[in-house]
Amino acid sequence: MKAWKHFKTITRHKIQVMKGCFKVGLYKQGLMHDLSKYSPSEFWVGVKYYQGNRSPNNAEREAIGYSSAWLHHKGRNKHHYEYWIDYSTKEIPGGMAPAPMPVKYVVEMLMDRIAACKIYNGSSYTPKDPLVYYQKGKEKAPIHEDTKELLEKLLVMLAEEGEEITFSYIRNHLLKN
Repeated sequence: MKAWKHFKTITRHKIQVMKGCFKVGLYKQGLMHDLSKYSPSEFWVGVKYYQGNRSPNNAEREAIGYSSAWLHHKGRNKHHYEYWIDYSTKEIPGGMAPAPMPVKYVVEMLMDRIAACKIYNGSSYTPKDPLVYYQKGKEKAPIHEDTKELLEKLLVMLAEEGEEITFSYIRNHLLKN
């Protein structure tokens, strides 16, 4: 039963992201979004830690101290800022530093956050939810300044103007070139 519920949750999420990506013209990314969640190393962990109201990755972290599914996922999906962390030769010699994300992946990350909030918040979802969720963890996030600036601009626009205006801006200005 948990396998079916987890499958439905990740599929509903994928469809939500796909709809958002399609609205802004990112068709390939919409189709390819989060396919790794169906791989055995992510799917079966998701089933084991499925709760229905939050990411199973958080439950796995609480249980064993890390999330094997997340480590697999973030290394295969360019819409996660964690994918873009590399060794630094300038900012922190020998340390890790964030690289700037291409705009199309920042947009997919926005769609991912919108979809996650819609799935987990259900009928109580508002366009402010993705910004509120982001603000809870932004101090900890090692995001490149350019990426952070664009993501925050889009999250604020979404919260204040809604999806239609935000998606139109993305389609007609950000992704036009």
